[in-house]
Amino acid sequence: MLRIAHCLDLQLRAAMDRAFPEQAAAARQSSQPLDPQLAPASKPEFGDFQANGALPLAKPLKQAPRQIATAIVEQLQADPDFSALCLEPQIAGPGFINLTVRPERLAAEVAGRLGDPRLGVPAVEQPAPVVVDFSSPNIAKEMHVGHLRSTIIGDSLARVLEFRGHPVLRLNHVGDWGTQFGMLITHLKQVAPDALETADAVDLGDLVAFYREAKKRFDDDEAFQTTSRDEVVKLQGGDPVSLKAWGLLCDQSRREFQKIYDRLDIRLNERGESFYNPFLPGVIDGLKDAELLVTDDGAQCVFLEGVQGKDGKPLPVIVRKSDGGFNYATTDLAAIRYRFGAAPEGDDARRVIYVTDAGQANHFAGVFQVAQRAGWIPEGARLEHVPFGLVQGEDGKKLKTRSGDTVRLRDLLDEAVERAEVDLRSRLKEEERSESEEFIHHVAATVGLAAVKYADLSQNRITNYQFSFDRMLALQGNTAPYLLYAVVRIAGIARKGGDLEVSTAQLQFSEPQEWALVRELLKFDAVIAEVEEELLPNRLCNYLFELSQVFNRFYDQVPVLKADAEALPSRLALCRLTADTLKSGLGLLGIPTLDRM
Repeated sequence: MLRIAHCLDLQLRAAMDRAFPEQAAAARQSSQPLDPQLAPASKPEFGDFQANGALPLAKPLKQAPRQIATAIVEQLQADPDFSALCLEPQIAGPGFINLTVRPERLAAEVAGRLGDPRLGVPAVEQPAPVVVDFSSPNIAKEMHVGHLRSTIIGDSLARVLEFRGHPVLRLNHVGDWGTQFGMLITHLKQVAPDALETADAVDLGDLVAFYREAKKRFDDDEAFQTTSRDEVVKLQGGDPVSLKAWGLLCDQSRREFQKIYDRLDIRLNERGESFYNPFLPGVIDGLKDAELLVTDDGAQCVFLEGVQGKDGKPLPVIVRKSDGGFNYATTDLAAIRYRFGAAPEGDDARRVIYVTDAGQANHFAGVFQVAQRAGWIPEGARLEHVPFGLVQGEDGKKLKTRSGDTVRLRDLLDEAVERAEVDLRSRLKEEERSESEEFIHHVAATVGLAAVKYADLSQNRITNYQFSFDRMLALQGNTAPYLLYAVVRIAGIARKGGDLEVSTAQLQFSEPQEWALVRELLKFDAVIAEVEEELLPNRLCNYLFELSQVFNRFYDQVPVLKADAEALPSRLALCRLTADTLKSGLGLLGIPTLDRM
């Protein structure tokens, strides 16, 4: 009900200005106009909205809040536009103004959403370029369960921002540069030299095993260590053979990553750490120009304001090590400059969002402060870290295999699909249904992957969560299988009712359960706007689950397919709109729906 809320907010502000012109004029002069503090009603019995703006005016006006609320209500009721929108306002408690939207206006909102692909969600009036940095695996290391949250949270946020109308650049900041490549390239040259001469002469196979072999040699063999360090210098100096070996490792990793992204329906533009190498000297020069750069113990750094170490001294962000090398902070600062357009041919973003684990919060807080003080964040632009907690096992500890290794993302997805298939075959047997193998594989893959995504997204991303296949694949509770089944069931009800065209005039709701469902459906636009602003996908998950619950109460208590001729079109319209809203919401979470389960 964003449009209605916007109209009400304007009407309330005008009423407050008319009721208290002197206070309103003074407030405008101080650039703090009177605020009605409009919000959704805290309980259904209080109506649709409540305005709490009378309470903070009590002290400056030296009047009781109820007296102030009465004056505002009198002005509201003198406004014919307000009377056409709401029933008579009610003053409650110390001075809250409760507002109930007229039934005919609610029905008109429902009618406007029927057949609307946006379901009433307005596109933003001023779209602004957004960069979402997510996933970010490391070359020559297989994607593991730790990459799951960044990948699917980032994808969902990108989908919501795109849906709202913002141009979104989805960036995969791959770890494709650094000292580890010295040992990897040295190992490749020694164990598979043909790979540097003949295309596809060697399949690196399990890159994780390859990495482990190189790491073991590096730890055990001093000669290998020396050669590896020399190789880093060659790579950074642009040696063609070293660059070719580096490219081979990157290409192999990229193919493996893409298999996961294709499976999860993730779209990303790769721009690895190496992309920013040409811009690193510009970071140093920019910090010098801003008079922020300090040389400390041979290293060049920026000391943070308001952040002290254990010794009570300001903590530094090192941007150039004492040996002249750059680090992650330098690369991240170069990326910020490029993304906001401070570097040549940059992205000119107005909002840059980083989706990484909470353990990197201090790193990004420091880097963001340096960028802000250097003047690299344009006025009005937003630079945000979206942290998330750990994926834990059911024992509350970090999720690992029985042998203690990190769980590979590929294996986790495989197991989810396999379990979904076992559950489906068991259900088909119980229901004595016969389905093709193609149907079984498609449904199992859809449900299994959806379960993994939804189980993660439905948690508040800031906290850790416990991973449980049994919970996430359950057909009951706040799970993907439950919601997918709800879509199938509700769409089936609508189909059985036939294609009935319904006009606004024909929409007639009389039962409390109908009005409860109407109001829940009309919350969709506000929920999407909330996710856009707060970057919390679990808000959308909670809404979809609550919508399905409200629909169930409606369907259980009010006849639909057996309704009389006058009520049938309106109730079928609610079924269709519920199914469409669930489909759209799940789509914004990156979850496709099914026609049958």
